[in-house]
Amino acid sequence: MMLIGQDTRVVVQGITGHQGRFHTKAMLDYGTKVIAGVTPGKAGESVEGVPVFDSISDIEGGPTASMIFVPARFAKAAIMEAIDAGLDPIVPITEHVPVHDAMECIAYAKKRGVNIVGPNTPGLISVGACKMGIMPNHIFLQGDVAVISRSGTLTYEVVAKMTSSGIGQSTVIGLGGDPITGLDFVSALDMLAEDGGTKAVVLLGEIGGDGEELAARHIMDSYDLPVVAYVAGRTAPPGKTMGHAGAIVSGNSGTYDSKATAFKDAGVPVAGLPKDIIDLVAGVL
Repeated sequence: MMLIGQDTRVVVQGITGHQGRFHTKAMLDYGTKVIAGVTPGKAGESVEGVPVFDSISDIEGGPTASMIFVPARFAKAAIMEAIDAGLDPIVPITEHVPVHDAMECIAYAKKRGVNIVGPNTPGLISVGACKMGIMPNHIFLQGDVAVISRSGTLTYEVVAKMTSSGIGQSTVIGLGGDPITGLDFVSALDMLAEDGGTKAVVLLGEIGGDGEELAARHIMDSYDLPVVAYVAGRTAPPGKTMGHAGAIVSGNSGTYDSKATAFKDAGVPVAGLPKDIIDLVAGVL
């Protein structure tokens, strides 16, 4: 079962800020059911016709999921409020959330059985049904290939290439580029395996961390859907952070070679360039 769909009812925390307003409109334009916004002290206002409340507990009508556009120093409080309200998933777009705050929130969410997508994520989309995030509406084409990615920009590039090649998407998930994120590759792969609308998965990784290696091991051990992969950072200088806080390599773990080798050992084709993903997907469908 996927995280969002036609019946998802979204509250936007931080809706009255510039980013909150802009992306609320884009989500509404896509067809997402944004039923309320939250900004303390702004109760009674509205954004794009969406009523604003001081807290989630004040909302009537039962939101089921939360988008978060609050500044990093307030992100922990916003995420905890959403967890306590039983919302799932919680999607913090916010960048630069302190690592200890993210760790505390993610640990608390796991205890409560709540999924956090992010932080520092472009969000996720059930194509044709619901979008929670900042991904551009026009690049998506409804279909049966899912995308899981660590990089927002790379996601847009690959999805746009897929769409222009006639390869539609079922679900697209941005895991987030921070060292500590909620949803990971393995959990996302398992969700997609249970989703009857997905026939193949594109996995977009990057140097740093061991998430891709763990995913490769999981695919090797017990995974039925065909997967193709791309790993960004092949030419990155060792020990240097490349854009994402999570994209830094220590020793031999998390290198391009270790990730690409792990995928190849698991029987997962690895694209040399993003444009090569199209032929690889066509080959596994």
